[in-house]
Order: sequence, then C-alpha cells, then structure tokens
Amino acid sequence: MPTKKNDVPKTRTAKKKSPPALTNSRLKKRLQKSVPTSTGKKFERLVDIVKLLRTDCPWDRAQTPDSLVHLTLEEVYEMIAAVDEKDDRELKKELGDILLHLCFQSVLASERKAFEMADVLDAIAEKLIFRHPHVFGTDEAETASDVNRNWEKLKMKEGRKSVLEGVPKAMPQLLRAFRVQEKAAGVSFDWERGDDVLKKIREEISELYAAQSDEAREEEFGDILFSLVNYSRFIKVNPEDALRKATEKFIRRFQTVEEQVAASGKSWDAFTLAELDEFWTLAKKQEKASLHSL
Repeated sequence: MPTKKNDVPKTRTAKKKSPPALTNSRLKKRLQKSVPTSTGKKFERLVDIVKLLRTDCPWDRAQTPDSLVHLTLEEVYEMIAAVDEKDDRELKKELGDILLHLCFQSVLASERKAFEMADVLDAIAEKLIFRHPHVFGTDEAETASDVNRNWEKLKMKEGRKSVLEGVPKAMPQLLRAFRVQEKAAGVSFDWERGDDVLKKIREEISELYAAQSDEAREEEFGDILFSLVNYSRFIKVNPEDALRKATEKFIRRFQTVEEQVAASGKSWDAFTLAELDEFWTLAKKQEKASLHSL
C-alpha cells in the first residue's frame, strides 16, 4: 500500500570529502592570503605554517629536536646582536626567527605525542602566576631584589632539591657563573659589600703569581674570573654583556689597524710593536670622534 509522502524514511546523503591534495591546496591558499587581525590567530597561523612545512618541505621533514638546537642558539645570538646595535627592524626579524624555533619544537613534540603548543602556553602562564604572588596574590615585594629572593624560594616549593638547579651546563661559562652566583645570593649566601670582593680578587691574583704548576695556575685563574664575575653583580654589570662588548670594541679597533697596515703597502713584520700601537691609538681616537659626532 502506498504510503504518504511524509511517511517516507529520510536518508542521509554522505558528505563528500575533499581529496587530500585539494584540501592541502586550500590550506596553503588560506595561509598565504588570509592574514588574521588578532595576536592569537596570528600565532595559530604560524603554527599551521610550521605543520605544513613538516609535511611538504624535505628540509623541515628531516629536522629533529637535536638538529635544531645549534640553529636556535645562532638565532638567539643574532637577536642579541640586534639589541646591541639598537636595530629595531633587525630585532623584529630575529624575534620572529626565535619564535619559529619555539613553534618547531612544539610541533615535533606534538608529533611524538609528548605535548601540544597549547600545553606550553598554559605551563608558562601558570608558572608566571605562581611565581608572582606579589602581583596575583597578597605577598609583598618592594624591590627587584625582593622579587629575586621570593623567586628562588618558590622554585624550591616546585620540588627542586637545590637552588642551583636550572642553570644549564651548556651555557657560556661566564654567564653560567653569573647565574649561579645570583641564585646563591637569592637565599642570602653572598658577600656583604663589593669592596670585600675586590679584596678577594687581589688575593686570588697573588695566589696566581705563587702557583707552581699548570694545574694550579689554571685553578687560580678560574678563581680570579669567578671573583670578577662576583664583583660585576655589585656594580650592576652583566659580565657576558661586558665581555661581548669589549670583544667587539677590540675587533673594530684591530680592523682599523689592519686598514693602516694595508694602506702602507708593507707587511705586518715590517712594523715594530710601538708603530702598531700608534695605529691602535689612532683607532681609539677615531672611534671616540665618531661617538662624539652622533
């Protein structure tokens, strides 16, 4: 018997799925042409680009967490150079390069089912809130030193067995010494006055003069460096920054000396140390004149 039209059972039409190539093409077009306005969406776009590169670019597919490490360090050093040169345009580019590496590592972690970028963002947000009870809670901290002391105490509450945990061995050793001393000072294990550190430096220099073996000289020289780093904290100088700038200054002046030697048409051997020192003095004068003209 015929049934009414409304009694006919409805059938669902299966939704056609786009072929992978077509879907990929649409994704590429969206990532190329659609520039979001919100910061969050812009960040998601970057993560999506990195994910796409992992599937479509041979170089990106070949990368591992280990293979990216030295490249990440290189980008950090380039960012530092931009800060030193006060080049905001370059700084923007280098910060983007560092952000790329952060996204890349998180995408690799997602692929091995370790964590997602969202977990990274949640973790740092929660840590910042926990470690700033003077902002998000009722604790008080009037100075930066107060914040540093509270910071180290809060780290211990997170399960660390030593206040010195978290200082990577792979750091440049001058900076590592600085961070170790900062952390020790955070729990009040520190010199009371900078003058006391200067006395210690003089003592270490005397011990270097008295050292009789290569091993002893190496140890005493290390003690001098460590003491100098200690003193840098009292005069509010980061030793890594100070040494980097001193090295750059030497390079600039030495290159001026090279120019003077090349202009003379003579070889280095043709000059006495006193004559080369005159070139050095000229380089210093030129540098100071250039700074005064700014």
